[in-house]
Amino acid sequence: MSGKTLLQFGLHSPTRDERFIVTNRQYLRELAYDTVYLTKVVAENVPKLNLEQRKVYNEILNSIISDSGQLYFLDAPGGTGKTFLINLLLAKIRSEKNIAIAVASSGIAATLIDGGKTAHSAFKLPLNLGYSESPLCNISKQSDMAHVLRETKIIIWDECTMAHKNAIEALNRLLKDIRDCDRIMGGVIVLLAGDFRQTLPVVPRGTRADEVKACIKSSILWPSVKVLSLTINMRVHLQLNSKAEEFSKILIDIGDGQIPEEDERINVSYINCETVPDLITLTDKIYPNIDKAGDNCSSWNLRMCSPAGVLSGLITIA
Repeated sequence: MSGKTLLQFGLHSPTRDERFIVTNRQYLRELAYDTVYLTKVVAENVPKLNLEQRKVYNEILNSIISDSGQLYFLDAPGGTGKTFLINLLLAKIRSEKNIAIAVASSGIAATLIDGGKTAHSAFKLPLNLGYSESPLCNISKQSDMAHVLRETKIIIWDECTMAHKNAIEALNRLLKDIRDCDRIMGGVIVLLAGDFRQTLPVVPRGTRADEVKACIKSSILWPSVKVLSLTINMRVHLQLNSKAEEFSKILIDIGDGQIPEEDERINVSYINCETVPDLITLTDKIYPNIDKAGDNCSSWNLRMCSPAGVLSGLITIA
């Protein structure tokens, strides 16, 4: 109004450069982790990795450094330390002020991952994945989430074996579009994790062929996947429990189809299990002292909520 600048009055001029105005809450949330704490977590837990876990850990980190844009699948049966390894990778990447997106196919699995969300929530996947040939994620190229996806170093998708192959392909189309890159997943390192011996995609009123067709192994992306494996059962390795080792082997044999079936059912005689007379005793055996847990849910072993946790104490009712 006076024809003078603020500097002439001893005041700082406002910075109107949009590069210095950060209003993207999702972006700020992904960078808001305590790097000092995460660095301490990494230093304490890296020595605890076994040889297989350390190999996967180094492979992923080297791939990020070289910007290889590789698509990985981590084949990890229950008890091999998959969640521990994933959380350690996330801590390492975030401790260096980089963005790492962690998702899972189910809500329970997402709660076990640091900063985890469901894949449908994070990527705005459509619900009718099985009815569309080329589904698209509902994320615009100018959105806040698109900026996060452009800056991310890695995307980790746990329990991806439960997801429809169209979900993985929709993410591939999204990243290619947002990042303006024709490489697989737009050049982002993507780590898929799961176990094909567990639950596969559920196709309502579908046949066995429909479920196989919906599996990510039937995807056009699968030939480009590099498979990493974890085979050492940490429950057996740390506790030296012979029964746990036997049961773990039986689960692997069932998943690999090495135990004979009768009308597509497994006879329990192949499994060394304990018989109980009623449902109350079954509950007490699988969830001991659950009535004393009270409101302190953190003291209760949440691992027992998972299918692998329940099966690890398999008991039949007479």
